Amino acid sequence: MKSLPVQGVRENVAIGARLRNARLARRYTLEQAAQLAGMTKGFLSRVERDLTSPSVASLVTLCQVLQIEVGSLFEAPRTSLIKLADAPVVDMGGTGIDERLVTGRQERSVQMLRAVIQPGGAGEAEPYAIDCELEIWHVVSGALDVTLHDATHRLDAGDTLTFPGREPHTWRNAADGESVVIFTLIPVAR
Repeated sequence: MKSLPVQGVRENVAIGARLRNARLARRYTLEQAAQLAGMTKGFLSRVERDLTSPSVASLVTLCQVLQIEVGSLFEAPRTSLIKLADAPVVDMGGTGIDERLVTGRQERSVQMLRAVIQPGGAGEAEPYAIDCELEIWHVVSGALDVTLHDATHRLDAGDTLTFPGREPHTWRNAADGESVVIFTLIPVAR
């Protein structure tokens, strides 16, 4: 019986940026992390730039110092692609508005809505609030008047308004044509 030649797969896995981000998240300098891991600053710098590969033992030690799992360096990032045509329609209130959730339903750290607001479209007559930590409204095209307290803010294309969640507000399309607005909601940490 003929044996098949076995070749190892030699694929460079870029882990340097992930190690650097973990180091920065711990607020370690390059020198501090290298010292704690028992390696030189120059060696760690080359590892973070993917110019050299650490031994398994060095990688395990470095991950212990940075308090991350070794396997996390090799995992594919969690991604979610939402095509606009497939984005679920949501109803946050108001008239003359088509709102779609453009982040994945499983996303818990942020929610983005894309709204197309027809001329004359408006929020509730009485100010309302959304249960979230922060709201960020960005006008892609058109214009929007947003009323918070007794002040009305005019947002033109390219403008962004940030305000605390749970802050009573209302809005109306201030353009002659449709307005496109991106609403970003940061949920309350629970």
